[in-house]
Amino acid sequence: MSGLVLAIDQGTTSTRAIIFDADRRIAGVGQQEFPQHFPASGWVEHDPEDIWQSVLATCKTALRKAKCKAADIAAIGITNQRETVVVWDKATGRPIHNAIVWQDRRTAPLCQKLRKQGLEPLFSRKTGLLLDPYFSATKIAWLLDRVPGARKRAERGELLAGTIDAFLIWRLTGGRAHATDATNASRTLVYNIRDNRWDEELLKLFRIPAALLPEVKDCAADFGMTEKTLLGAEIPILGVAGDQQAATIGQACFEPGMMKSTYGTGCFALLNTGSDLVQSRNRLLTTIAYRLNGKTTYALEGSIFVAGAAVQWLRDGIKVIGKAEQSGHLAAHADETQEIYLVPAFVGLGAPHWDAEARGAIFGLTRNTGPAEFARAALESVAFQTRDLLDAMRKDWKPKHGNSKTVLRVDGGMVASDWAMQRLADILDAPVDRPTSLETTALGAAWLAGARAGVWPEQKAFAKSWSLERRFGPAMDEKDRRRKLKGWRDSVRRTLTDF
Repeated sequence: MSGLVLAIDQGTTSTRAIIFDADRRIAGVGQQEFPQHFPASGWVEHDPEDIWQSVLATCKTALRKAKCKAADIAAIGITNQRETVVVWDKATGRPIHNAIVWQDRRTAPLCQKLRKQGLEPLFSRKTGLLLDPYFSATKIAWLLDRVPGARKRAERGELLAGTIDAFLIWRLTGGRAHATDATNASRTLVYNIRDNRWDEELLKLFRIPAALLPEVKDCAADFGMTEKTLLGAEIPILGVAGDQQAATIGQACFEPGMMKSTYGTGCFALLNTGSDLVQSRNRLLTTIAYRLNGKTTYALEGSIFVAGAAVQWLRDGIKVIGKAEQSGHLAAHADETQEIYLVPAFVGLGAPHWDAEARGAIFGLTRNTGPAEFARAALESVAFQTRDLLDAMRKDWKPKHGNSKTVLRVDGGMVASDWAMQRLADILDAPVDRPTSLETTALGAAWLAGARAGVWPEQKAFAKSWSLERRFGPAMDEKDRRRKLKGWRDSVRRTLTDF
């Protein structure tokens, strides 16, 4: 059988399809952006049909560029933007409303209501999550309540719901499979990560019928066969993982204590805690890193809502740069005497603050502040937020072997900037490793599918194939680091809504 594997990487602003060969090298890539919709302040939506069409188009492009046919593909792996939800008609497959995106904040009042009822500890104990609009269940409840007739239709079994992976699986298989994997399920607020099942008590609190939701499988499992008419042949879907967990797998962070951080639209850091389900005392998330052969591996996760999106804001919002790649070069020429802090709470603050109502702010502006200082502040904000996550993780989890040294493996669009990665190492006071292959999210999904198909190596051999492109070591003076961190923490304090 061919060692070719197709990875569908369905992201927040674009979809990519990548074909990897048996040596995990890229054979063909297709990429397509799709529109973002902002119907109200703090609301973010996608048209699911735009996503679906982008998946078909990019898969066909990847096949063409790889000069192969669908019949040559051994398996498909899917990775996706997590927490974004779709509700669709079971008979036709048509969505009843736009997808509500993970960044969306419209369900903040519902979360606040549940917190006031004292329910957050219940959700945290069962799901590892906090009551925040970020997660999926509040979005599903909103759709059932606000789309005319949706709740009654759901109760009659006429509708289905799921994260983007489930919607794509349904479409790719022609409606024969309604399935998801444990990592995506663990981000919904209604999946019990201790018992690995949908939780009846939590479903009742949101009035979500269990029949609406997909079957939950291991990350490497049989998710069905694609319709022959879509790509030209039936292809088994054998791997699924949410994007951050897929990146963790692609970075080969299989051992407890290993940590990765992905810098895309947002930033998501995961620390592998093995079989230890660590209940955070510092408002981090406890999540499923992956589930293989029925065995669950857990992680502590810190979610930053705005990372690369801050650079996009520089480009598209205030137009101080023409291209995202210019940010690092510009930051390197900033006036070091100006202490400018950008707190990018454009859609609230994530871990460890979890303030849905906070909004972005800039501190330290002078008459001399210009594009270079804005660029540096935007890139430094990502480093500062990552440091906040790392500090919280160190407080929550002490490795059994006693080694508290951390090496961060990084991926995502932002890590191409040497300046940004050096500043990250400086602020963390820890090494930052950039791998040879930056396509770690797609690679993780591909490995799940390829290993399941028997055409790619098993876990240990795959981990050994991970290769380092460059290590960035901390070089900042400790006094400067402390001064910068103090300024950052003061800026965050002033931004929080309870200030």
